Amino acid sequence: MINNMNHPNFATTAIPNKRGVITKSIKKAVFYLTKGDVVAIPTETVYGLAANIYNESALKKIFEIKQRPFFNPLIVHIDSVESLDKVAKNVPEKAYLLAKNFWPGPLTMILEKNKTVSDIVTADKNTVAVRVPNHPVALELIKKMGVPLAAPSANPFGSISPTTAKHVENYFKHSLDVILDGGMAEKGIESTIVGFKKGEVVVYRLGSISLEMLELVVGNVKVIVNSEKHPIAPGMLEKHYAPRTPMMMSSNPLHTAFNLIGKNIGLLVFEGQHISKDYYTEVLSPKGDMEEAAKNLYAAMHKLDTKGFDLLIAEKFLDIGIGKSINDRLSRACIRETNFTPNNIFI
Repeated sequence: MINNMNHPNFATTAIPNKRGVITKSIKKAVFYLTKGDVVAIPTETVYGLAANIYNESALKKIFEIKQRPFFNPLIVHIDSVESLDKVAKNVPEKAYLLAKNFWPGPLTMILEKNKTVSDIVTADKNTVAVRVPNHPVALELIKKMGVPLAAPSANPFGSISPTTAKHVENYFKHSLDVILDGGMAEKGIESTIVGFKKGEVVVYRLGSISLEMLELVVGNVKVIVNSEKHPIAPGMLEKHYAPRTPMMMSSNPLHTAFNLIGKNIGLLVFEGQHISKDYYTEVLSPKGDMEEAAKNLYAAMHKLDTKGFDLLIAEKFLDIGIGKSINDRLSRACIRETNFTPNNIFI
């Protein structure tokens, strides 16, 4: 795990002890957001830590709570495409085409920002990441607030993203007053992030909308999903979405486990082909549905991370459709150097 406290670009201000409160009251969430607090909110992808984009003090609290580097931009959530001009300008035609097909939904677009959007949100860039979430609670909250909300995932920086209110409480029970409960996230992994260069659509983060789905709408897309120093979008760092327990990927996790004698190992598999009574195993989709696997991915990782294993071994998915996005999350969660294997993490 990255040590944020030793990095000059990381927020380090201590947060007063508070008790996280899970609630279904949108009215309560509006109250705390209006007075400048950060509130955890549900979306169809993962839960987020939300703040009013026009309140710089509240925005800084997001970074402080998450211990997130200030060079990593936030995603702005709006309630409709009609609200896009509140945060962006010079929007390309392909962006409107994508919005027509995927909003509300798990697609974030990098667009030229309006000057009213704080540099804290955009990491001093002239672009802003924006989307319309497809979750009734999130949409009602944004409408009642009357302003866009910045909301990165509600987890400590680099950790497994939360897909339930309980996951958020486990992380931040001493840092938040309100965790707005909207049930388990339907998609389970973050939004796909795209930008636009010289009329071309560029994918900066693989997510809940597959490359194939995008290409059906706009034709061929370019993929640039890694950037350590100056990420244009969230989720581009090499190490991210990681459990505390070391994790590796394998095309045959059971076979890999058999060869690591003496280690206490937990397995994370797709549809249950790699199961043995000798190993605790989380199956993501017994019926072999990749969408269901994506939905269950982070919840299964959270569960495995509480079991005290020496190592987690995750099954590598077919690198097509949403499987490519799942592999992206798993690869970023994996260890880079290990005593478990002589080579690298992919076996």
